[in-house]
Amino acid sequence: MGKIALLFAMILLPALSMASIPEPAQPLAPVSKELKKQLLGTPVYIQIFKEERTLELYGKIGNEYRLLDSYRICNFSGGLGPKRRQGDFKSPEGFYSVKLSQLKPDSRFYRAINIGFPNQYDRERGYDGKYLMIHGACVSIGCYAMTNAYMDEIFSYVDAALRNGQPEVAVSIYPFRMTESNMHNHRNSYYASFWRELQPGYAWFVEHRQPPTMVVSNGKYVLNGTPVSGTPAASQSFLALTQAK
Repeated sequence: MGKIALLFAMILLPALSMASIPEPAQPLAPVSKELKKQLLGTPVYIQIFKEERTLELYGKIGNEYRLLDSYRICNFSGGLGPKRRQGDFKSPEGFYSVKLSQLKPDSRFYRAINIGFPNQYDRERGYDGKYLMIHGACVSIGCYAMTNAYMDEIFSYVDAALRNGQPEVAVSIYPFRMTESNMHNHRNSYYASFWRELQPGYAWFVEHRQPPTMVVSNGKYVLNGTPVSGTPAASQSFLALTQAK
């Protein structure tokens, strides 16, 4: 009887272990249009998902980032996988940041946000390229192109956040929503090991609703587990606003 029980436990244990790892949840519904308007100037965070052709803009309320809106990406080029060299026409993947000097209100592609490629990870890998943007005009050669109307809104929130004291806006770019099922579907990709480096950043935001702080160690992305701090005074004022509603 003891042997049967042990055998049964050995069969069940792997299944129970897998069941204990929750699949990351889908994004919450956006805040109301009224609240969204009032959040202009709060710290923001951007996630991009290539396969879903989606850009998500989040705003900080209290200690968490809430979805302000999702935008359909009009165009990007090169398919899935990171950008590695000038002229490969690929749109980047990885973790980037935007300062006020990287905003281009008079871009020839309407308005543009330079994402900061190449970052430290890219440089250590020998990747090169320049002028990789989120911009309008709906055309792309390595950039993330939006409609002008969408770009107006995204640009306005990033610009307001930076002018209101946020030092830089984090931009996380993923090939797809990095659930275990999606990772399994893409397990045979040439880029699978690279995507495993990105997945902890995605999972961190799902769990904590805080942008991940990613560092580069030995040529790889590593999650350091420290939340990105926004502008305390601004986020607290917006928390008071939402509590008063």
